[in-house]
Amino acid sequence: MINVLVVENDSDRRLLPSLDGVEFKSCTIADLADAVSWAEVLLFRTFETADLRAVWPNADNLRWVHASSAGVNRLLDPVLRDGPWLLTNSAGILDRAIAEYVAAGILASVKKLPQALRRQRERVWEHRMTAGISGRNALVVGPGSIGREIGRMLGALGMKVDAAATSERPGDSDFARIRDVAHLPSHAGEYDVIVLAAPLTDATRGLVDSEVLTAMRHDAGLVNIARGPIVDEDVLCDALASGSIGWAVLDVFEVEPLPESSPLWGLDNVIVTAHLAGDADDFAERLWLLFEDNLHKYRRNEPLANVVDKQAGYVRR
Repeated sequence: MINVLVVENDSDRRLLPSLDGVEFKSCTIADLADAVSWAEVLLFRTFETADLRAVWPNADNLRWVHASSAGVNRLLDPVLRDGPWLLTNSAGILDRAIAEYVAAGILASVKKLPQALRRQRERVWEHRMTAGISGRNALVVGPGSIGREIGRMLGALGMKVDAAATSERPGDSDFARIRDVAHLPSHAGEYDVIVLAAPLTDATRGLVDSEVLTAMRHDAGLVNIARGPIVDEDVLCDALASGSIGWAVLDVFEVEPLPESSPLWGLDNVIVTAHLAGDADDFAERLWLLFEDNLHKYRRNEPLANVVDKQAGYVRR
């Protein structure tokens, strides 16, 4: 019998699945330290963030941890990173929803829909010219599974799409070319929009800083569906308020929930959403199908899908 402990929000408990040879129990993050000794497998079905240092000393029977997100930085503390446990993520199940969010955000921004909605609330009839995206240049930072789906969708909308990764190389089926992310400041000015889809690691923390934002064109946009700390948020606020870049679509932030005091709330050229880009209505079903497939592999001692390189912080492809 395999013991699977499902970690979920107390306010969002769902029926536990049934599977021969597997016993499921659930708990909240707050109860995890006391409950984890029973578990061989942990399935995080919550996006809550917590200090897990009290959990791992009790995980005597634990062998495998599965994250419900593609990014694992909220779980990957030094104990888990250096411990014996296998870590998998949910890369692949979020790709389409996030790509649709990115496309919607870009289109809404260049068509100035936030400004139009404000005028609607004010009952003001105001004609204005808007831009298009066909033929414009986009750079996707992080050509993982999410980044590639974003690239395919933006390409289908007529954009010319490059990617930025850890090394420069010729393009492939999804991107015209792959740029070296270490040189992002030198080529940021070539793009109409930069989309951040990279994992949060030591190398990407603070990647979009004053140098990158200064290099961007005044009418260019930034989309962040990755992690907030990849961007220097204070510098971004200044760039957006001063008009040194044109607009931003932000689903992730340095501090979440975004504090009421953040100037981002009041900027007309910013779309702010509450870390929801991947949360389509079929997310729970997709998560379970991925986990169930991996659970069958686990029982057969076969290699699992989406195994995270814990030192790198992401799945190596």
